Amino acid sequence: MTDRQRVSPCVSICALDENDICVGCFRSGGEISIWGLLTDDEKDEVYRRIEQRMNGEAAPCVVRSRKGSE
Repeated sequence: MTDRQRVSPCVSICALDENDICVGCFRSGGEISIWGLLTDDEKDEVYRRIEQRMNGEAAPCVVRSRKGSE
C-alpha cells in the first residue's frame, strides 16, 4: 500500500447517513473515531472497505481485534 493510504481519507464533508457511513469519506462512524489508533494494516483494510462502499457494496465497520486494542 502507498503512503496515501496511511493518511486519513477525510475530505471535510462530515455527515453520517442512516447506515452510519460518512457521505464524504465512506468510513463508518466507528472507523472515524478510532482512525488514529489503527495500525497500517488496519488502515489498509478500512481503505478496502471504503472502496467497497463506494461501489455500493455492503462492508461492515473495521473492528479492532482484542490484541490490537490493548
